[in-house]
Amino acid sequence: MRTHGWQGEPPSTDDEAVSRIIAATHRCVAERGAQTSIAHVATALGVSRATVYRYFPSTTALLRAAAEDGTRRFLSRLGEELQSFDDITDAIIEGVVQTVAAVPHEPYLQLLLDEPSHTLLRSVTSDAARDIGRRMLLESTSIDWTQVDTEPAGLDELVEWALRIVQSFLTNPGDPARTPDELRQHLRRWLGPAVREWAASSALPLARP
Repeated sequence: MRTHGWQGEPPSTDDEAVSRIIAATHRCVAERGAQTSIAHVATALGVSRATVYRYFPSTTALLRAAAEDGTRRFLSRLGEELQSFDDITDAIIEGVVQTVAAVPHEPYLQLLLDEPSHTLLRSVTSDAARDIGRRMLLESTSIDWTQVDTEPAGLDELVEWALRIVQSFLTNPGDPARTPDELRQHLRRWLGPAVREWAASSALPLARP
């Protein structure tokens, strides 16, 4: 590892270097949003761009790593919000509503929209995102999964569908954008019946019609 730069305090390990790069990226994103580049992060750290490139091959890779770290607090809060939900339809709808409503207040959700290559926005439906959504339903809600297979058929597709709905509203919230209550009603009208049908076929607790 090169030892010069780093504002006179070089990291002792590669893991520490990555941690400090991510921390600097958080600061840059808070200030610059999607305009953040490796050059900005390098300047913030007092290192060359080549040093940052040793750990992250592109700006998109760096922003994705920072976004994964930066959204953990949001996901933790969302999990807490869903703890009281005991039916699958209400949990799915509330998860979509809370995520869409959080965009103005969550810099990394906003980054999904603003990042020029749109690579991060497409990652909303990645395997990692689907796994997070699935674990949130299984572990963070009060749904009784004991009566069915812990991996019910179609659950992964249901999570993907919910993520695609989030992706759609992030891309185009409408004009004017719906309020959270309006969005809940909209999703109960159009998404609710499909989830209820799947829930019934999987012997899961049904949401109110």
